[in-house]
Amino acid sequence: MEESLKNHEKTIARKHSFGWTPKFEEEFRTNLNDKLFISLAEKTFQNLNWDVVYKNDKTIEAKRKENSFGIEKWTEAISITYNHGKVLVKSNSLGNEMWDNGRNSKRVKLFIHAFKETEKSFDKEALNKLEIEIDRKNNWDDYVIPENLPQPKEAKIPNFVIPIVGGILSSVLLAFIIAEISVNVIYVIGLFEFLAGLALAFSLKYLIQVSNFTEFQKLKYLLIGMIILTYTLNQYFQYEIILREYNYERIGFLSFLKLILEEGLTIKKINTGWIGLVISWILQLVITYYVALLRLISNIASYQLNRIPGEVVDFAFYHFVKDKTENEVRAELSKKGWSEKRNQDEVFEAIGAINDVKELSR
Repeated sequence: MEESLKNHEKTIARKHSFGWTPKFEEEFRTNLNDKLFISLAEKTFQNLNWDVVYKNDKTIEAKRKENSFGIEKWTEAISITYNHGKVLVKSNSLGNEMWDNGRNSKRVKLFIHAFKETEKSFDKEALNKLEIEIDRKNNWDDYVIPENLPQPKEAKIPNFVIPIVGGILSSVLLAFIIAEISVNVIYVIGLFEFLAGLALAFSLKYLIQVSNFTEFQKLKYLLIGMIILTYTLNQYFQYEIILREYNYERIGFLSFLKLILEEGLTIKKINTGWIGLVISWILQLVITYYVALLRLISNIASYQLNRIPGEVVDFAFYHFVKDKTENEVRAELSKKGWSEKRNQDEVFEAIGAINDVKELSR
């Protein structure tokens, strides 16, 4: 951040916010049109060293990060919305605090000040030049259509059976590992669910590559099944490990579950009973699901992008920008050697994956 902005930030009076996620917002007006405003807002974020994570014609969002004990983490999310000259600036805390100590108000007021300073640095002529540059960039006017494109690889038929079989085997293995750790070491609530979600998503990442299967809805349902199978088998493997290591009488798995429920969950010498245990099981499923789901979305998008050369994605996207229909884009791809429908579909999936990556960053 520029020194002048740092100095101004120190003079801003804090307005404290309280809540589950503290936030602060403020409005101001500008005479700029939407194209120029979003462009100058992006430059303002750059001057403030805040990371732009999303933008469209009317909205731009950034996250501010802070270095604490050598670890960088995002502390606030700042969103800017333009509506016919009226601008809403909002800052939300990204931590777990209930009180922001006035930090969100400082971010909002600092952005407004920095934006106005950025706007002052552009006279009318500079703004006109900037608008022309924006139009050229948005319309891909500087794009040069290549004479040739990298040729497609042989289209690989997607096979959902591979993720199903691999997913079941991964769940069985993970369930056994969790059971061994739970019985013989210690189970840390929260940490293990997070790691389990990463492990399941990691296995699906390679199963997607081997199978060439990227249909999100089916993979999501498979993930749900894998999570349920993992934690169900985890309880069964714990039952078998306890019987094997302590030579207890075999009482049956359902009787074992009944005993566990009667014993309840003990946290720091406080027994929360069967209710606490059931809640912990629900949390296991929910935490693991959302951790794994986010990684699954990222893995699918990454695979869809990586299997198509960037030049081909740019070529197809250029024709969409020029308002050509899907069939017309398919015809253009065919002229460059991409005549197989499956290959063309994968190009379109790669374009869609670009938006998925943007949403994840957001």
